[in-house]
Amino acid sequence: MAPIALTIAGSDSGGGAGIQADLKAMSALGVYGASVITAVTAQNTRAVTSVHGIPLDVIAAQIEAVLSDLNVRAIKIGMLATPEIIHCVANSIAAFQGPVVLDPVMIAKSGDALLAEEAVQTLRDVLLPRATVLTPNLPEAACLLGVGPAVDREQMIAQGHDLCALGANAVLMKGGHGEGEICHDILVSADGVIGAYQAPRQQTRNTHGTGCTLSSSIAAGLAKELSLDRAVADAHRYLQGAITKADALNIGQGHGPVHHFHQVWPA
Repeated sequence: MAPIALTIAGSDSGGGAGIQADLKAMSALGVYGASVITAVTAQNTRAVTSVHGIPLDVIAAQIEAVLSDLNVRAIKIGMLATPEIIHCVANSIAAFQGPVVLDPVMIAKSGDALLAEEAVQTLRDVLLPRATVLTPNLPEAACLLGVGPAVDREQMIAQGHDLCALGANAVLMKGGHGEGEICHDILVSADGVIGAYQAPRQQTRNTHGTGCTLSSSIAAGLAKELSLDRAVADAHRYLQGAITKADALNIGQGHGPVHHFHQVWPA
C-alpha cells in the first residue's frame, strides 16, 4: 500500500503554495496526498486579493470522509485563517493517532495576512499542543511567543524550547528569514537539539511556497515511517533542490514558486 499523507490547508489559485504545493511535494516524494481545503484564496505570485473561508461543517465533513476511508499515516496542517476553523480542525482530528506537522501559516510571501490576529492565541492554545513537530519561520515563532525574532543560533534554540514548553513535541526553527550566507534550520525538543540542517542562502526571489513545501515534505517522510530527524533532513535536502531550480521555471511576475518536480523533469 502506498503511504498516505493528508494536508489540511488553504488553496492557492496560483499553484505555488498551500494545498497545491503540498500535493506536489508529497507526489514528488512518492507519497499519496489527500487534501482538506480550509479556505480558497485568489492568489498569484504578486498578491493575495481575496480569501474565502470554507464553512465549518464542510471542513469537518472533508476530514471525516478522508480519515474514515484512507489509511492516513501523517497529517500536515497549514493555513487555518480563523479561530473557528482552528477549533473545527482540532476537534475533527482528535482521534487521529499518527504524527501531525503544524505549519503556523500567518503571512503570504507577498506580505498579505493569512491568519487573523485574534486567531494566533487560539492556534497556540488549541493546536500547538497537538503538533508532533511545529515548523515556524523566525517571525512566526516570535509571534507565537510574543517576543522579537531570534537573531542567532542560541536564540533560535531558546525559542524552540519555549515553544516546546507550550506543548509541541518538537519544533523546527527555520532560518530562512535570518542573515548570513548560510541558512540554518534547527530541530529542537524539550530535551535539546535533535538535528541541525544548513545550506548556502540562495539569491532568488522565487521562494513562494517554501514553508508549505517543507512542512508537507516532512509529513511525507513521516508517512513513510521515517524518524523525525530523517524526515526533516530528507525534506530539507528536497527543498534546497527545489529552490535551486526555481528560477528556471519562470512562473509569474512576483515571487515565483519553487520547482517541486526538479527530480523528475528538469526545467
